[in-house]
Amino acid sequence: MTAIGKGLRRRGRLMRQAVSPPRGNLDAIPTPRSSGAPDASEGRYTAPPAPRLVESPVFVLSSVRSGSTLLRVLLNSHSRIRAPHEMHLRTLHVQLSRDFTAAAMRELRLDKDELEHLLWDRVLHLELTRSGKDVIVDKTPPNTLIWPRLHRCWPKARHIVLLRHPGTVIASLTERRSDPDHEAIRAEVLGYSEKLEEARRNLDVHVVRYEELTAEPERVTRGVCAYLGVPWEPGMLDYGAQDHGTLRPQLGDWSSTLRSGRVQPARTARPDVELPPRLAELAREWGYPV
Repeated sequence: MTAIGKGLRRRGRLMRQAVSPPRGNLDAIPTPRSSGAPDASEGRYTAPPAPRLVESPVFVLSSVRSGSTLLRVLLNSHSRIRAPHEMHLRTLHVQLSRDFTAAAMRELRLDKDELEHLLWDRVLHLELTRSGKDVIVDKTPPNTLIWPRLHRCWPKARHIVLLRHPGTVIASLTERRSDPDHEAIRAEVLGYSEKLEEARRNLDVHVVRYEELTAEPERVTRGVCAYLGVPWEPGMLDYGAQDHGTLRPQLGDWSSTLRSGRVQPARTARPDVELPPRLAELAREWGYPV
């Protein structure tokens, strides 16, 4: 009973100390690290990049409805390339749920963005390890909208810019949606196209045109393989013989054309689709007739 009483009194004393205001004569304040990390009062801390498990992932940058799923399954049919369904890394977030969490991470030279980068990198590494391959490709179209952050996360990443005639993209989106808002669709395609042009001009990219991919799949996939540093394999063109996982909305294209297992000819751009002036300018810049 004496031992229990002493223990209870000690825990009560510790509890009072924990909830009481800090004393002004503390002499055991730890010395701050000399890491160059600013105090919270000096503004938001930006953490330096941490080492990556996957140093050089591959990102397919494209608009929606540009044939990125076809390119994915062709690449995934290669013995060394893992191209899974759309992974939507940009929607994976880290929550610093307490006021002191950011300070604790800052002492580790981390911040919210870098913690998310570590999470993204771990997801890619896990998927690559499970596949037994050595090159991983993420073809999520909205990645195009955050290409600067992807470049910051993976400075050594490789990028494939997949282009398709904007008029065809608009027509495909219009047909896919049950109650299409034509102005909103044009604005959406323009937003993707502006980001694609930014990436094309600012990154060292390999450009693929969907129309050429469907017309000459061997030539185009040979070019992609050369860019990625892997030998071309004829089995890439027979993608229907491989298992590419679930084909459903939000994970990629699921149309009967893709499910056919064969590369189908691309449909031509519809002349009745009117392009906004800036979108027409970008289409000409990419070599498409307007």
